[in-house]
Amino acid sequence: MLTILRQSLILVSLILMMQIFTPQAAVVVPKNATITAIFAFGDSILDTGNNNHLITLAKSNFPPYGRDFMGGEPTGRFSNGKLISDLSVEQLGIKGLLPPFLDPTLQLQDLIGGVSFASASTGYDLLTAELTVYKFPFLAL
Repeated sequence: MLTILRQSLILVSLILMMQIFTPQAAVVVPKNATITAIFAFGDSILDTGNNNHLITLAKSNFPPYGRDFMGGEPTGRFSNGKLISDLSVEQLGIKGLLPPFLDPTLQLQDLIGGVSFASASTGYDLLTAELTVYKFPFLAL
């Protein structure tokens, strides 16, 4: 009984120490500053649909992607709903969704609030590049 109590106390102590000493991410914006645009660069975590307009194997324009998105339709987001970039522009009051840069319906005024340049399947892993060059030899430099 004493050992179980001791183990529980140690576990609770470790959890509390992790909570206290873990750095928390925060963005401090001066009171007189305003964020007016977000430009996203990255891979599938931020790709809001650019890969729909590229020749690539990395696509998410089919179910189950988008099932919790507005209208339940896949949009090219590698998610069943909004991405963190969408939530960020919405929370900051910039726009409802962050559009993909390659969207053919994108207007010049849409660029003012920001766009996503992210493309899924990009990264530092050499295997990613090898697969792309193997599947699409015309992309080789």
